[in-house]
Amino acid sequence: MQILGIESSCDETGVALVETTGSDMPRLLSHALYSQIEMHQAYGGVVPELASRDHIRRVLPLTRQVLAEAGGTLADIDVVAYTRGPGLAGALLVGSGVACALAASLGKPVLGVHHLEGHLLSPFLSADPPEFPFIALLVSGGHTQLMRVDGVGRYELLGETIDDAAGEAFDKSAKLMGLPYPGGPGLSRLAEQGNPTAYKLPRPLLHSGDLDFSFAGLKTAVLTQSQKIGPAAHTEGAPERADLAASTQAAIVEVLVKKSMTALKTSGMKRLVVAGGVGANRELRAQLNAACAKAKVRVHYPELHLCTDNGAMIAMAAAMRLQSGVQKAQAHYSFDVKPRWPLHELG
Repeated sequence: MQILGIESSCDETGVALVETTGSDMPRLLSHALYSQIEMHQAYGGVVPELASRDHIRRVLPLTRQVLAEAGGTLADIDVVAYTRGPGLAGALLVGSGVACALAASLGKPVLGVHHLEGHLLSPFLSADPPEFPFIALLVSGGHTQLMRVDGVGRYELLGETIDDAAGEAFDKSAKLMGLPYPGGPGLSRLAEQGNPTAYKLPRPLLHSGDLDFSFAGLKTAVLTQSQKIGPAAHTEGAPERADLAASTQAAIVEVLVKKSMTALKTSGMKRLVVAGGVGANRELRAQLNAACAKAKVRVHYPELHLCTDNGAMIAMAAAMRLQSGVQKAQAHYSFDVKPRWPLHELG
């Protein structure tokens, strides 16, 4: 069975083709991705209307590209999967509309996929896929969550952010330092040149006794520290700017690592999965690798090019839901989207 996956939840248009064979792990045949970063940089962030219009322009050419690279045609597709939510409403409607129209024209069923489930299951596309059960650290955009995962569709929320997520803390702090959008990757690169102990920044909820997160206070502390530093906090090449970036990253990473290890310890799990864009952060991976090695815990990540939003994770999540019998694809082409859709409510 071949499953076409379409991702359009925010500022990346992704299309991919995944194949399932019996009970074997689904395999990725081809995928293509178009990022809108350059377009949104002029505005310092994602402009929803522009994002939606660009998805319209990109999704069909990307579909043709994926089919050509896989050596197949539209007739080979058995199921069309798409991101139903969460995300930007207009952007979600583009992918949903195209998917349902395409499926209707082919007489094939469709399946709406949860965006965060796509991230959660994306490590199964890696060379070292995990096994159930495991603890998952989801760090994607506006989401920071710790989940207990016992199988496909079997998710228990252990803790989540009560305000800003880790990705937002990276991006907002980067903006305060005058780094261009998207700020998170730029801040991480700058941090490699700085001293992570140069400035004492808070680690919100580090000793809260629960598994919730809070990064809004860190952003405020970065603003206060940058004002104390003065112009050097925004000056390219200034050591103070690199030190502030390194100190900010150190605060975020320490909280993510400690909470993840606490979740593993309290649950008795010996396997951790890290997914989402922040999961590509080198310092986070280094510290988690070290902590997990010490605790004799296996840690799994998506391939680096699959950390950000992409169609492969949507096609993979659909394939695993179908393969496990958790959900069936439907030949009903009316659709809705869910801009807000908690993952733990997904069955």
